[in-house]
Amino acid sequence: MTAERRWTLYLLETAGGALYTGITTDVARRLEQHRSGRGAKALRGKGPLVLRYQQPMESHGEALREEAAIKRLSPAQKRAWLARQRDTADES
Repeated sequence: MTAERRWTLYLLETAGGALYTGITTDVARRLEQHRSGRGAKALRGKGPLVLRYQQPMESHGEALREEAAIKRLSPAQKRAWLARQRDTADES
């Protein structure tokens, strides 16, 4: 992998309100894959999908760790985490 490729953590929301967490080097490409049914099986038929959050990460390892930590959260905890991220971004 080249140094120019940055990993990004992202959260999508399904039509039913579920939050999906993933990582990618190209958010637009990955979102299109999910929307066209070529992405994660968990999202197939759950659209429309809305990108709720994205954050560049320093490394693939950091992205994997953050993704795993978020996936361990309950749905309510994920929403609280997302609200905190938005509040932090608003303060910047």
